[in-house]
Amino acid sequence: MQVRFGTDGWRAIIAKDYTFDNLTLATLASADYFLAHPDARNGVCVGYDTRFMSEEFARHAAGVLSSRGLRVFLSDSFVPTPAVSLYCRDNRLAGGVMITASHNPPLYNGFKIKDSYGGSALPETIAVIEKNLERIDPDERVNVKKNLIETTDIKSYYTDYLKAGVDLKAIGNARLNIAHNAMYGAGQGIITGIFDESTVNGYHCDRNPGFGGINPEPAPCYIEDFVDFFREAKADVGIINDGDADRIGMLDEHGRFVDSHKLFAIILKYLAEEKHRKGEIAKTFALTDVIDRICAKNGLTLHLLPVGFKYVSRLMTTNDILMGGEESGGIGITSYLPERDGLFIGLLVLEIMAKRSATLSGLVRELFDEYGPFYYKRVDLKVDERKKKEIMKRASAGDLNHIARYPVTGFNGLDGYKYHFEGGWLLIRPSGTEPVLRLYSEADSEEKVDRALQFASRLA
Repeated sequence: MQVRFGTDGWRAIIAKDYTFDNLTLATLASADYFLAHPDARNGVCVGYDTRFMSEEFARHAAGVLSSRGLRVFLSDSFVPTPAVSLYCRDNRLAGGVMITASHNPPLYNGFKIKDSYGGSALPETIAVIEKNLERIDPDERVNVKKNLIETTDIKSYYTDYLKAGVDLKAIGNARLNIAHNAMYGAGQGIITGIFDESTVNGYHCDRNPGFGGINPEPAPCYIEDFVDFFREAKADVGIINDGDADRIGMLDEHGRFVDSHKLFAIILKYLAEEKHRKGEIAKTFALTDVIDRICAKNGLTLHLLPVGFKYVSRLMTTNDILMGGEESGGIGITSYLPERDGLFIGLLVLEIMAKRSATLSGLVRELFDEYGPFYYKRVDLKVDERKKKEIMKRASAGDLNHIARYPVTGFNGLDGYKYHFEGGWLLIRPSGTEPVLRLYSEADSEEKVDRALQFASRLA
């Protein structure tokens, strides 16, 4: 069977493994899970992004779900992933399906499962669905029940909730010139729709299933053209979202990239020190260590988790989590939604800038002044599964004495292999969704980060 669930659902190359037949299997297995849910009678929802064939795949999934007797709310247009999560929660649905491959290359599509609480499917949910997959008859005949499928405006519902979640008046009064790079993804039209044309400059806000030949991921290597656009527009701040708009990166007023590590820290500092919010903090294994220091200063309990927002989501349902996040641009505020939302986080940073009368670079400078400078980079090496296993075996012993020229001071194998050295750390771990080995590093200087990544690349 060619359906394999990874870090965040099932993703595969279109027409190779991501086919209508395999989609049917994944959807039937999910339908059996939804049918056993206490809210099964309320139904499920299905959304989709702007990828090639996403709308057709979504309609197919809706038909398969209906064949099991489930009421299905099918989005009438492409939507961000958090819109599906929100609709599930507010309408007490058994769950939802989002057809998206998020930030993966254009050749991929995917199948995210959303739980009834309004966030990523928990590991135990995925385990049940994987067990269901083993029992599905690949020759089962699917009889679509069109009367159970209701086309629904999920996007407007989400946009109204998004606007209510931030202080739009304060942002408007700040008279910021905003640039929004939707990366051809499902977030297009939302930021530009909330503000007038004189406030927001939209970029890559049209449908292009090839994403202009890049991965729709808010990372420096994919936004060079946007930086040029940003500077020509004389913008004050830039928001960059991935293909399904649940992740974020930003540009400061100089056109410099501000990653999610710094954004998480800026928001946490604002909520804890100015809003005096209390609660626990959840961060995944590859997120900045500055979060630890902010938590220590403000007496906040910190949870360190494996990579994958599903682990953050779980704690959001069981603990008093103020906010949680991951290194790849996913940040969530529990009081808003127990889910990462790149559009909301972007607007929240604008609110902080407006309330503080500060530039984004000024907010970053405050962090550096208080907690010291910190720099981060990630390198992705394309390797097959056999090679990935060989490299991970080599890195697993935890017996490296130095990373580049820096003495190793600690080792942690929570998720991949993380080596702490003087002033920073290096993490080596395999991707759960692509044939890729990821190398991450954070340190107190860019030189250390570059040296650590060069060392890891040679090791690999």
